[in-house]
Amino acid sequence: MSAKSPGMPLGVWLAERGDDELVRLLRLRPDLTQPPPGTIAALAARAAARQSIKAATDDLDFLHLTVLDALLTLHADSGAVTFAALDKALGGRADDSVLRAAVGNLTERALVWGDTEGAGALRVAAETANCLPWYPGQATLEPDAMSGAEVVEAIGALDAAERDLLDRLLEGSPIGRTRDALPDAPPDRPVQRLLSAGLLRRLDADTVILPRLVGQVLRGESPGPVSLVRPDPTVSTTTTADIDAVAAGAALDLLREVELILETLSAAPAPELRSGGLGVREVKRLTKATGVDERRLGLILEIALSAGLIAAGIPEPDPTDAAGSSWAPTVAADRFIESPTAVKWHLMASAWLDLPGRPSLVGARGPDGKPYAALSDSLFSTAAPLDRRLLLTLLADLPPGSGVDAGSASRALVWQRPRWSARLQPDPVADLLTEAHAVGAVGRGAIAGPMRRLLAGDGDDAVVAAMDKALPKPIDHFLLQADLTVIVPGPLERALAEQLGAVATVESAGAAMVYRIDEASVRRALDTGKTAGELHALFARHSRTPVPQALTYLIDDVARRHGQLRVGMASSFVRCEDAALLAAAAAAPATEAVELRLLAPTVAVSQAPISEVLAALRRAGFVPAAEDTTGAIVDLRSRGARVPAPGRRRAYRPNATPTDQTLAAIVAVLRKVAAAPASGLRLDPAVAISELQQAAHHQESVVIGYVDPAGVASQRVVAPINVRGGQLTAYDPASGRVREFAIHRVTSVVSADSG
Repeated sequence: MSAKSPGMPLGVWLAERGDDELVRLLRLRPDLTQPPPGTIAALAARAAARQSIKAATDDLDFLHLTVLDALLTLHADSGAVTFAALDKALGGRADDSVLRAAVGNLTERALVWGDTEGAGALRVAAETANCLPWYPGQATLEPDAMSGAEVVEAIGALDAAERDLLDRLLEGSPIGRTRDALPDAPPDRPVQRLLSAGLLRRLDADTVILPRLVGQVLRGESPGPVSLVRPDPTVSTTTTADIDAVAAGAALDLLREVELILETLSAAPAPELRSGGLGVREVKRLTKATGVDERRLGLILEIALSAGLIAAGIPEPDPTDAAGSSWAPTVAADRFIESPTAVKWHLMASAWLDLPGRPSLVGARGPDGKPYAALSDSLFSTAAPLDRRLLLTLLADLPPGSGVDAGSASRALVWQRPRWSARLQPDPVADLLTEAHAVGAVGRGAIAGPMRRLLAGDGDDAVVAAMDKALPKPIDHFLLQADLTVIVPGPLERALAEQLGAVATVESAGAAMVYRIDEASVRRALDTGKTAGELHALFARHSRTPVPQALTYLIDDVARRHGQLRVGMASSFVRCEDAALLAAAAAAPATEAVELRLLAPTVAVSQAPISEVLAALRRAGFVPAAEDTTGAIVDLRSRGARVPAPGRRRAYRPNATPTDQTLAAIVAVLRKVAAAPASGLRLDPAVAISELQQAAHHQESVVIGYVDPAGVASQRVVAPINVRGGQLTAYDPASGRVREFAIHRVTSVVSADSG
């Protein structure tokens, strides 16, 4: 068939497809089912519409988009094109089998149709030209363009006039008409110099176009792909065991910091901004209190919010007594803290994967010059989960142990999704990789085993088991040092970690944590009811190094002084066997606010709450202990503020795909309607739009059936100009002027030349 042949109309071609082929088309393009089309003609019109084609090309790679580009270059939107012509247009850049497979994939989506067997007779919709991420022909006709480095170098050597000309083409259409492009134009003109430098390409005698790579470099992007072969982003290889170990270590660091942030917000909830989110001052306070840098803190807060561990609300109890909403842990945080490590990681990794926001923006300034606030809706992005899954899928498709960096991953991702190239530049991809490493999804640039299972949807139990296997086994010992520091060479058993945390303070976190023991930490342990004997036994049982004598003396000294003063309820009372010590406590300036009054040499009372009396005595340098009515020491530490766990404020909701049963039912209806006799029903608006757009594209006159607002039907010969916003703009020869017609009032469209 000649390339000049008009080829088969899309509607006729779809009518000849089998039911399975139509079901697959609807599965690949689910927007065609909303609402279900009434006829094959309506399905064809909708499939050829710009919005639907944009959705269908959104996830196509550079190879498939270049095939569409080549077909448009050959004018397949107005006539049939052979395989031979397509292969020639691409200059043999793709093997015949690869090219036919690509055309087959496009045919399944009805982006290409016609006789695809043998020599082929291929067509594309006219609207396809408006759905490419570049001007038609730029991917086909510029395969031997300069490399990205050469483009950057050439642009750097431009003078002001040349750069201004390129910027004008960049801001508007990449095509420009000028007499300076004529072959006989003076060679010193900017256009001629740009043509010679390869920064412009001549379309005809007086028309030039800005090459695709040049435009990308001018926009600050990395030069896009040229080859039709998928690039390999691998830059390193290592063992899967090493990858999983690195990811597990990152997961442990993440969970430790999450619990630290929850503890900090529990003790001091952070006020919510009026506009939502967390203020800069509060972020700096949390950074100082937790030791987590601001960028990482923003990521953890966003994941914790998505996981339902923190929320904005009125804390109960509110330790700050501040009016208004504050950020604090939810009641779900307590269950999270008590969960096994692998279960906690699964929750955090799942929340990150589907987080509809970009935490990397926290602290950066937006287009309005204002910084993005943590936990604010300004970070919201429905594309973020898509980008994360695209990156992780890229890593999962590589051989096990293959690692990438931001540059190589960006090049591969842009090749896979040219339409998303602005979001997949090296800097945004570097942010995604940083997040992935931080949450333990990736190690050394390669996907970790547990995340591979999570991405594949293997089920919660399988994912948790994979992380359990990757995590280092908990240990039951630590190393005491002479300077009263404790080195923990791995994750401690949970019970032991709680005991050590009660008597020591974290000094350095990481794979090997360092704790420090001092008088305040020992007193804190004694406040919770621990005895000196229990602390001695803890260190003797679990230390792999000898217990320093200084630690033994410290525990005994603090224990000897601890609890000599006993505070109970009066509102509060203080009792002490040493009358002189009690008298000194009552007379101390720091206790004046609580007004201790001696009832007896060994007993004093106060109207202040027990917590205030304890705090006042400690400020005075004493070491009091709280007791209950039986005289037993009790732990009066605050349990922390909590807010109710609301429904997730921001959640990623992928578009629901109709089931195969639903799709088969739609196809069955289409077949039944096609087999039924004509009913005289009004033309489907989608069909009318398609036929009128086709007429406008070919500048052909048509006869339309039209019902005016008064209900009067008529036949009119018009020359369509464009179709937009439900209105047909066309030249009406009867009135001699351009008129507008409502599409929903058009009852028929017939070519004026058909009679």
